[in-house]
Amino acid sequence: MSSMKDYALKYNKLGFSVIPINPRNKMPLIDFANKTMSADEIENFWNIYPNANIAVRTTNFFVIDIDKHGPTNGFESLKKWDGLKLIEPTLQAKTASGGKHLFYFKREDVQISQMIGFLPGVDIKAHPNNYVLVAPSATDKGQYEWDLEKSKEGLTMVTPSKKLIEAIKKQYALTNGHSYDGRDGLRALKARTFKKNKSQTTELFETIAVGFGDEGGRNDKLASFVGGLLYRAVDDELVLQLAQIANNNSVSPLPQQEVERTVASMIKKDRR
Repeated sequence: MSSMKDYALKYNKLGFSVIPINPRNKMPLIDFANKTMSADEIENFWNIYPNANIAVRTTNFFVIDIDKHGPTNGFESLKKWDGLKLIEPTLQAKTASGGKHLFYFKREDVQISQMIGFLPGVDIKAHPNNYVLVAPSATDKGQYEWDLEKSKEGLTMVTPSKKLIEAIKKQYALTNGHSYDGRDGLRALKARTFKKNKSQTTELFETIAVGFGDEGGRNDKLASFVGGLLYRAVDDELVLQLAQIANNNSVSPLPQQEVERTVASMIKKDRR
């Protein structure tokens, strides 16, 4: 029977950038931003931590991440989407929570960026330093598995049509309440903003959308964000909700307990 180390080495040999993941909280066990583990590093790591889960960075591919959270059902959202007919068979995986991951190669002639909330219950994972867990990783909710029945024959990842990418961008713009001008998601929205005089309030709005960044400085950015909300007399409970949304939109989110602890500390300090 193959071990987690064996699987990690197989993914590495196939060209994926492998990340070891804590099976208890889905957080990376190494500093992975802009780095790719070598086969020797994978061998050494899994020799020490044989039960670590496996994730792969979305470097030259992106993932349509379909999930179900309470009343929000990403499968139902996709069924109602006009662009559904543009989704062609590709490599697919079943997630531990009953969702689905659709893997597509990134196109060279049109960009696609991270789009959290492209549809209710559906995200686009595309940042080079984002990642998705892969089989046979497991959490307390279940196990990740490659969908042999629904995937393209031979578990083949395909390059999507340009029409699909454009349809995703257009829908993301509509979902988030701004007009689509053919440019690339949040990146273009941020670029347009720079042409105007930016205020601290503008930066708070942008942080909700793009999160606290990668590894370095996330705690400082979180504290600054919370301080900005409290200064503007935002309700305590809403401060926590907005901080959680921003954290979830981060490339590398902070642990939930750390966000709650920081927010509570900032609120306590603000009330002195």
